[in-house]
Amino acid sequence: MIAIFYLVLQILKLYSYVVIINVVISWLIAFNILNTQNRLIYSILELSYRLTDPILNKIRRFLPNLGSLDISPIILLLLIWFLEMCMKLYIAPLIF
Repeated sequence: MIAIFYLVLQILKLYSYVVIINVVISWLIAFNILNTQNRLIYSILELSYRLTDPILNKIRRFLPNLGSLDISPIILLLLIWFLEMCMKLYIAPLIF
């Protein structure tokens, strides 16, 4: 049970890194620093979009229109942090 607890925590942490990478890559593409014609960049971008877009699209449905400002990754990172804290505060004492 302890191993599953730590596995879920690590998956949440890894997913938060994927969200951050997605944001940074989208900024670099928006400022024409990275070229999407490069196969490596395109494959990394495609992977990060496939991992994050389903959840980010659900969050975007509830957010008001802020123009070109997208705060859904920030809300997703806050939700991940909240899940980690709830697991550490409420589930960890039951396991240990």
